[in-house]
Amino acid sequence: MLILYKKIPLWQKIFCGLILGLIVGLIFKEDALIFKPLGTLFLNLIKMLIVPLIFVTLISGITSMDDLSKMKRVGLKTFFIYIGTTSIAISIGLLFGYVFKPGVDVAISSQESIKTSNEALNVVDTLLNIISTNPVASLAEGNILQIIFFAILLGLSINLAGQKGKIVANFFNSFSEVMFKMTDIVISFAPIGVFGLMCTVSASYGVDLLFGLLKIIVCVYIACIFHCIVVYGGVISLFSKLNLFTFFKGILPAQIVAFTTTSSSGALPITTNNVVENLGVSKSIASFVLPLGSTINMDGTAIYQGICVMFIAQLFGVELTFANMLTIILTSTLASIGTAGVPGAGLIMLTLVLTSVGLPLEGVAIIAGIDRILDMARTATNVTGDAMVSVVIAKSESEFDERIYVKA
Repeated sequence: MLILYKKIPLWQKIFCGLILGLIVGLIFKEDALIFKPLGTLFLNLIKMLIVPLIFVTLISGITSMDDLSKMKRVGLKTFFIYIGTTSIAISIGLLFGYVFKPGVDVAISSQESIKTSNEALNVVDTLLNIISTNPVASLAEGNILQIIFFAILLGLSINLAGQKGKIVANFFNSFSEVMFKMTDIVISFAPIGVFGLMCTVSASYGVDLLFGLLKIIVCVYIACIFHCIVVYGGVISLFSKLNLFTFFKGILPAQIVAFTTTSSSGALPITTNNVVENLGVSKSIASFVLPLGSTINMDGTAIYQGICVMFIAQLFGVELTFANMLTIILTSTLASIGTAGVPGAGLIMLTLVLTSVGLPLEGVAIIAGIDRILDMARTATNVTGDAMVSVVIAKSESEFDERIYVKA
């Protein structure tokens, strides 16, 4: 039996864990919460990997690109693709919200407001906060943006040090290989962890809350699927000429983990493993592109912002102008750069976007009830975007092994 289990592909094991957890949670409800520790254990293992994996692999990726012109080229490509797809995503969200009208004819069951931050989005402060005054504290606190900045600066410094920096570069290259092996160990627990997480979600929410706001849930899920297939699929087909089915099959384990953990950063170890082992992306490209994507690529969240803004506007009978739409697109795109890839971050972003166009924040309290359900779809979309960009960049830089991709 054990031999048979080992022969089953990992993505199939994870998918079975997801479906089984969903069924057990819906049938046994509160009793299914006994499996919650399994999900918590898996999340803790994932969180354990995030900081060292980002820090070490990003430095390793930069030191492997000792050609500064190549590093600049890859960095600019990565940044502009991420920002471009985010702008498209928020536009898709607004369009779906306008067409499907999820907020029309919905009875407001709660006027309870939700506590939100009164701090307006300040681009200058966001940029200044990227620079840490204490890198050790940033590592201890898990401040991803500050860790990424310090890792990039350290990697550049190692390259500029020339021969004297080789010893340090070799250390981080070896360290990154060790982290990849540790990631493999943690991933082997994914089917059990996903089962525990889905038991908790389905037992906690049930079907009553889902049916109450089914229209907006369906709208977000359809929009995310549309974005993945049309936008990501279009970019891969146009710039890489690769088989789309193979791409989505190769990234499926990471999508499922992202779906259940609702954390782009949390799914980073699995995403990195998938794009390297299944999709043929070189470790240097994956180590550079994916940590950046887990922080600045929030396409799924941008879709969610657009639909939720339209939902709240329709709910309260507010007519949005074209200028409001442009403001929403700009605010959501900028906010995505400084938003952590952790559960619940989208809800914080939503308050900023609502404030920018003067919509009532009371609407956030309604969204908060189903935020976890929406978060699952948007996080899976974010992770798919990270993988897409890594494949496109690797292909354009001739750091792509098509033999691995074809076998996925």
